[in-house]
Amino acid sequence: MAERTQFWLGSGLLLLSVAALAYGPGQADFAWIAGLYLPAFLAYLWLCTGTVSQQALKFYLVLAVGVRALILPAMPQLSDDVYRFIWDGRLLLNGINPFEHLPAYYQALADPPAGLTDGLFQKLNSPEYFTIYPPVAQAVFGISCWLAPNSIYGSTLLMKGFLLLTDIGTVLLLPRLLKALGQPPQLACWYLLNPLIIVETTGNLHFEGAMVFFLVLSFWWLHRKKWALSAVAMALAVATKLLPLLFLMFFIRRLGWRRSIYYFGMMGLALLLLFAPLLSEAFLKGFGSSLDLYFRRFEFNGSVYYLLRWIGYQWTGYNQIAIIGPLLAAGTFLGVVLLAIWDAWLGRCSKTALTSRLPALCLAAIVLYLAFTPTVHPWYVALPILLCTFTPYRFPVVWSILIVLTYANYSGGAYHEYLGLVALEYLVVAGYALWEWRQQKKRSKAVPLSAL
Repeated sequence: MAERTQFWLGSGLLLLSVAALAYGPGQADFAWIAGLYLPAFLAYLWLCTGTVSQQALKFYLVLAVGVRALILPAMPQLSDDVYRFIWDGRLLLNGINPFEHLPAYYQALADPPAGLTDGLFQKLNSPEYFTIYPPVAQAVFGISCWLAPNSIYGSTLLMKGFLLLTDIGTVLLLPRLLKALGQPPQLACWYLLNPLIIVETTGNLHFEGAMVFFLVLSFWWLHRKKWALSAVAMALAVATKLLPLLFLMFFIRRLGWRRSIYYFGMMGLALLLLFAPLLSEAFLKGFGSSLDLYFRRFEFNGSVYYLLRWIGYQWTGYNQIAIIGPLLAAGTFLGVVLLAIWDAWLGRCSKTALTSRLPALCLAAIVLYLAFTPTVHPWYVALPILLCTFTPYRFPVVWSILIVLTYANYSGGAYHEYLGLVALEYLVVAGYALWEWRQQKKRSKAVPLSAL
């Protein structure tokens, strides 16, 4: 009876709060955003920390799909990235590679391509930069604009429908993967019911949700020893968002060198086929330019980078991001290499347990990346939240709560970053992570950080 009451009260509060977030506040309405996220996270924590029986789990999974379906019709309220998605999609409809030119080029033409209106151009948040979206995302943009060529809302709804389908795939597969790895399938709720994940993927149309599905699918097939299927799913994850590339070194230990060559060969072939429609000199130039700008110019809610930026200001008097950004990217790569070497040296991962510690290693890698990168938007924590469900650590959940504070930067419509809130966010998250690590070391059956 208590479990049933907890579910209905918690799910009702979660549904109401998330729906209000999706249909209500704009990006500049921080007080409203924070005020609605508070009950949403309270409901989420109440649902996830309570007792969830195996029989009751199906109701939680239905809730995970239902809350996403509820906000499907809402236009993205907290992000304007959707207009770049539609811009790229309409370029594809005109037979133009989205990486060919900057948006301003088409606006200067006397007869711009169909659909590239001045109104749409004015809504782009970064018209001075090349697009950075990989081929799976571009395919969704193009198909959505093809099916609804004259309707921004129609194209948006189709894109959100695609993300809802991938989320349903994660809802169906993640509990099964957890169970196959000897973990309680109820742990899937930490990802599936997280309000930030729901609002930022299905609500604000960020493709991390699709990337997560393909990654979970890849892990599932890896566990089943279906190497080719796992490689193709991993290629789809990378072709949605590039971040899963960070995890590939950890596969070598589990597959062995001969099988790794086969796996990466299959993955490489799949990536080549996926990228083929976009491959050109313009793509290499435009995509490379976007990646270079990401590490040398963009900055938002950084942690280690902000500390190094401050030191650079003290030494030179100006922002050293052009140097610090690439150095931190190199540091991330070196850190992942050292993690892979450490994993191999410990020798605790047998080839018969292919995926038992893989998610924990991936969690360490993505946290390292996010600690070093100059830009950490709220939806970037999707991977840490997913991967923490396979481990005893819940600091990514704490991070998902505190990263909402970054919306204070847009308060009143004028952007201003509050460094005190950034410091609060990372001090609490780092402190909680350290506390969890120490607690795990005290427990005889725990998985300490050294076991990653």
